[in-house]
Amino acid sequence: MIEQNEQTAVETSIINMTPAAADKVRELLTQENDTSLGLRIFVAGGGCSGLQYGMTLDEQQDGDTVIAVQGINVLVDEMSVGYITGSEVDYVDSLMGAGFTVNNPNAVSSCGCGHSFRTADGGGEARGCGCGH
Repeated sequence: MIEQNEQTAVETSIINMTPAAADKVRELLTQENDTSLGLRIFVAGGGCSGLQYGMTLDEQQDGDTVIAVQGINVLVDEMSVGYITGSEVDYVDSLMGAGFTVNNPNAVSSCGCGHSFRTADGGGEARGCGCGH
């Protein structure tokens, strides 16, 4: 059992979630009423800074890293793990609108929308911010 606890501690360092984000994800999972679903966080090419975050409710796939965060299974594919390690998911509800944002220590530049970023490894080329947010 000690090995499992050590592994969980390592996996938890991949991504964390604020209480506000966890509450919102729990609300969405409750609405779906499907216990097999978790929160998938992924990185894809595109966005105004070269890479962008995506989130969806999904079932676990082969090759996924599953991180238990505040009672929620967070699913991350193999390619995305390296880009988001150490990140924190937040949920912000402000006058400008509500939505999830990712605070990523790996990002060397990001756009004002909070969904697009670039890493030091050149995971995309910097472009002007045309997020529309």
